[in-house]
Order: sequence, then structure tokens, then C-alpha cells
Amino acid sequence: MKSYAFSDLNRQSGEVLDAALAAPVMLQKRGKPKLVMMSVEAYERLTYPRAYTIENSPPEILAELLEGLNELIDGK
Repeated sequence: MKSYAFSDLNRQSGEVLDAALAAPVMLQKRGKPKLVMMSVEAYERLTYPRAYTIENSPPEILAELLEGLNELIDGK
């Protein structure tokens, strides 16, 4: 994981942000890790449930499931 000092955000904000979009980045204050910056996609992978029921499934996941089931039924 790349690591930057808080002061780097002022001097190299573009580089720090580009790195955080590619992979999580650690931000340090006085040499100690304080924060991790990451893309929304990386955050969502960490925080969203990994298993769903029909009742709590996001609409796009449910649509994919139904499409796959219909393909199986139709023999595709």
C-alpha cells in the first residue's frame, strides 16, 4: 500500500488522489498511520453484504439472478 504524509495532500494532491483511485492509500501524520483513502468502489466492496436474500437483494443483483434463471429454464 502506498503511503503519503498529510502534507503531501497540499503539495501533491493530484498524485495522491490518482494513487487512491487505483488502490487504497495510507495517510500518515508525524509518521503514524491515521487514515486510508480509497475509491468508492473499493469501499463498497468492503462494506456491502456479500450474500443477499430475495428480500434484501439490490435490484440490479436480483435482475441478474432472474436473467440467469430464465436462461437456464430456456436451455441457453
